[in-house]
Amino acid sequence: MAGRISFICLVLGLSRSLCAQTAPDLAKILERLDRLEQENRMLSEQVRALQAQLGSPAPPPPTVEERLDVHESRIEEQAQTKVEASQKFPIRLTGMALFNSFMNSKQSGGADYPVLAAPTGVGHSGATVRQTIIGLEYGSSPAILAGKVSGSVYMDFFAGTNNSAFRIRTASIELGWKTRSIVAGLEKPIFNPREPSSLAQVGISPLTGAGNLWLWLPQLRFEQEVKLGTATGFRAQIGAVQTRELGPYVGTITAEAARPALEGRFNLHHKLDDERRMEFAVGFHTSTTHAGGKSVPSSLYSFDWFANPWKRLEFSGVFYSGQNVAHLGSGTRQGFAIYRNYGYAIPSVGGWGQLTLHTLPRLDFHFFTGQVDDGNSDLVKGSIGKNLLFGGNAYFRIAPNVLVGVEASQVRTMYIGQGVRLNNHYDLALAYLF
Repeated sequence: MAGRISFICLVLGLSRSLCAQTAPDLAKILERLDRLEQENRMLSEQVRALQAQLGSPAPPPPTVEERLDVHESRIEEQAQTKVEASQKFPIRLTGMALFNSFMNSKQSGGADYPVLAAPTGVGHSGATVRQTIIGLEYGSSPAILAGKVSGSVYMDFFAGTNNSAFRIRTASIELGWKTRSIVAGLEKPIFNPREPSSLAQVGISPLTGAGNLWLWLPQLRFEQEVKLGTATGFRAQIGAVQTRELGPYVGTITAEAARPALEGRFNLHHKLDDERRMEFAVGFHTSTTHAGGKSVPSSLYSFDWFANPWKRLEFSGVFYSGQNVAHLGSGTRQGFAIYRNYGYAIPSVGGWGQLTLHTLPRLDFHFFTGQVDDGNSDLVKGSIGKNLLFGGNAYFRIAPNVLVGVEASQVRTMYIGQGVRLNNHYDLALAYLF
């Protein structure tokens, strides 16, 4: 050690007295260098041993050029998924390109997907893409009182017969906080948010005319979430809705086109685990129809549910009982009538249920049924006393975002004094989700 210090002093041309004064410090430095060299040798031996165990040398670190290529590819990917908005807030493009080929039996009434079996025989088959859906989902920076604004707009081409008439399906603007929100827009009735699963009937909600009161209505609602535990909660929704009156099913008196309504829904939900949950809810609707100088009440109570106690099995549905509900989308257009200068609200009971089986990672089955049963004693000959639909479909994923669907269903319509009419519907669908 002393010889190495003398050599360093000689090389640096230092005086003997200076070297004598700094020798202890240099000795400590050299000792630390020796320890570092030993540690480096040990680490090198460990790396070689690990490489020998793995059977291949460790990959070299990426070069600067390689890192730049990775960053450029990520920037290009983000540019492909970005939709620029004038206000510089994020907007997400979503939707479904949907092709349907279908065939009906002789009681279709000329409709692509008939919700009623027509009294007279008219068959109809063909293909269409007008059930394609285009949607925008959007959000913004924090709003008043640290709230968050979000919403969506969904559109399709179902209003026309030549795949070209564009229309708004649903739209919403939501101002939300941690446990409450205010929502304005065009949505299904508040008491009935659930939907059966179908790629055949998309232009209007599945099981329209068979217990699914679906008509999209302007509304403003308030929602409050209450935590009842780590996995259990209660959600209350109440709001004002504008109905779309369809007029009486008999006579020439027309109704006031739109009327205010009060609706609500109260949902108890429990999460079993990350993949299983149970929900049960009750709801109501109340409004008044104005027609011919008369006031006809409209009211109903509903119960809906969703349960998947097993991972591969789901059961969902809705039941309702009320009067004068045609303006909510019952499909029968016979909510009320006016006899001898008096308005009658026609009673109605209905609902639907669906069983879903997740059999394989790419294959799902849905089996559904529903009906509307109006009060026969308040109807005249030729009116619809009951409408029943049942069927099923299968979805197969040929790619993560591409579905092939096959569906078969039958609708049975009972006409008072004229018997029952049947219509069978068969559908093959190809859907690209984006």
